[in-house]
Amino acid sequence: MTYDAVVLDNDGVLTTMTDRSVMVRAVRGAFQDMGVADPDPEDVEQLIYGVTPEILQSVSDRYGLAPRPLWYRRDMRSSLVQEREVRAGRKALYRDFEALDAIDRPLGIVSSNQHRTVAAILEQHDIGHYFETVYGREMEPESLARKKPDPHYLDLAIGDLGAENPLFVGDSESDVQAARAAGVDSVFIRRDHRAETELAVPPTYEIESLAELPDIVHRSA
Repeated sequence: MTYDAVVLDNDGVLTTMTDRSVMVRAVRGAFQDMGVADPDPEDVEQLIYGVTPEILQSVSDRYGLAPRPLWYRRDMRSSLVQEREVRAGRKALYRDFEALDAIDRPLGIVSSNQHRTVAAILEQHDIGHYFETVYGREMEPESLARKKPDPHYLDLAIGDLGAENPLFVGDSESDVQAARAAGVDSVFIRRDHRAETELAVPPTYEIESLAELPDIVHRSA
């Protein structure tokens, strides 16, 4: 049977990645908000991507900080700088976004970025009408345990769409793992920033452009 819905990651799939230097400044700003003028660069790096509750707690402990306010400031600053990047045209839609016009199935988004950020991206690019459901993280430490590869938000999106055989499209191993945990097929899109990525968990499909997605979605099993 064909797929009855498509859920997509945002960063690296629909919109370009945020420059890492921008995220570094956001995290450093969060430390400064908490009274840490010169945090260790390694601790800054640890709070950019791939943050777990354990990493947040460990970094917070090193500076005698409470994890919750540090993380809120990290998330808020990260969201604000990403919104500026969108407005400046530096966080753009990929040109193959228009391929979604050829998919006659309900669409959703599940992102490990802040929900606030994803909502701002959709509004700025005027693409919110494409999607029936959208999930990003809440700006609280608890969300770190619910983000991909945990299927929490993906399960919620699938439920919203009422899908029995959905497809999840992402650009990272955590996306593939989340799809597997949710019991659904996955598509790994190998953008330029993933050119050298080796996956330990194989996706159901691999593509280089969203232009290849409609054929997969409408393919009979």
